[in-house]
Amino acid sequence: MNQDTIRRLSDEATEVLLNKAGTSSSSRGGWMMISTILIEAWDLYALSFVLIFIKTEYHPSASELGLLTAGVQGGALVGALIGGYVADRLGRKRVFILTMVLFIILALAQGFSHGIWDLIVMRFLIGVPLGSDVSNGYTYIMESMSKRSRELMGSRWQGMFGLGEVLSIVVITLLYTLHIDHNFLWRTSLALGAVPAIILLLCRLNLPETPASLIQRGQFVKAKKASVELFGDPLAMLPDHDVTIEKPKVGDFLQVIWADPIKRRASIFGWISNACQGAEFTAFAFYLPVILVTAGVGVSGDNNITGTNIVTAVIYCIATVSGFLAPWMINKTGHRGVAMWGYGMAFVGLVIGAIALQMDIKWLIVAGAIVLMWGHYWDASNGMTICSMVAPSRFKGTASGFGYFFVKVASFFGAYAFPVMTDAWGKVGATLAVSVLSLIGFLSAKFILPEVYGYVETEQQSPPTELSAA
Repeated sequence: MNQDTIRRLSDEATEVLLNKAGTSSSSRGGWMMISTILIEAWDLYALSFVLIFIKTEYHPSASELGLLTAGVQGGALVGALIGGYVADRLGRKRVFILTMVLFIILALAQGFSHGIWDLIVMRFLIGVPLGSDVSNGYTYIMESMSKRSRELMGSRWQGMFGLGEVLSIVVITLLYTLHIDHNFLWRTSLALGAVPAIILLLCRLNLPETPASLIQRGQFVKAKKASVELFGDPLAMLPDHDVTIEKPKVGDFLQVIWADPIKRRASIFGWISNACQGAEFTAFAFYLPVILVTAGVGVSGDNNITGTNIVTAVIYCIATVSGFLAPWMINKTGHRGVAMWGYGMAFVGLVIGAIALQMDIKWLIVAGAIVLMWGHYWDASNGMTICSMVAPSRFKGTASGFGYFFVKVASFFGAYAFPVMTDAWGKVGATLAVSVLSLIGFLSAKFILPEVYGYVETEQQSPPTELSAA
């Protein structure tokens, strides 16, 4: 067969898959992929709760502290770019097994660092498999689940973040109350991230490759088998032998996205939203435990921070509820609605937090943090979903990685810049600066994002529909 015939058959089979009803096997695969977020949340936010102990041992400068907290984000932006690209060429399963193995090794290794720069380098290296796994996981979800179901699963990433954050708070607080040496406590807390990663790796071993990925690589025999397992469809339009398909170029991805008005506007919003929510969270919320301690919220005699950790846990528990309500909210208001509500609440919460910090009203600091976190868990729920959903299957890995790159670039900037901004402008000025990002996200949702809930991508230019209405 010539390349035109192969492309026509592969596009026809892919369209059938994207409109299929899901099965229990496809749902299981979706949950296995979204669970990656729990692993990332543990690693990221365990650090935020033990940062005060690392500062005591290593005495980092403001710049070193920024690099330490931003290290995972820097590694993840590299991993997001290379992970999505590699997954489009080698397949989803190979990548998500390799990334979990690497994370387990590196998570254990960071507990044995000997200095601040050892730890900074290790945090950067850990970010590479994390970034690869998240971008690859979103691709797997979009290719293995039915429409709407894949969107709702993708929007659960903030709920999974919340679970990981609460779990890390509970474990670290328990270790703290046992009066474990603080130097041993922070090392153990970071290394413990390997435990859920091992469990997740074992659960993933029997997952099939996605049929769409196999189709786009010309492996029709395996694609037909995987399609039966995930969707109960043998894809009779495909021949019973493998073929050679020309590899798409990265430039082709951008050309296809830019040629279609819905893909273009949705992707632009996804990139902006990913950047805004990434910086919004890592700039303020990541440092929330430190902010609460320095503001004296929950701190008791002898600088005991158990009360602060309990307050933080309550905030994250409320935020987790918000995260798991995001799919319901999307079903009610669409992607534009949940983004506008989320960014609007985050903006209000940050302004309240700035006022409360200025006036030293402790209960208002907590109230502002709750409003911020509720809004953030909505505004961050769908950026990755939209970037992955609107891209053609042969570019989904690339699109997911490209979208996640914006999350991590902004997260790196936010984590690095917030200590520097706080040092220069104070906590109030730095918090107000972060609120501008939430405002940008709100305006982008209102004026750029078309409503794409239920959208099924094709590589043909989309006709004007209600989806493209602002």
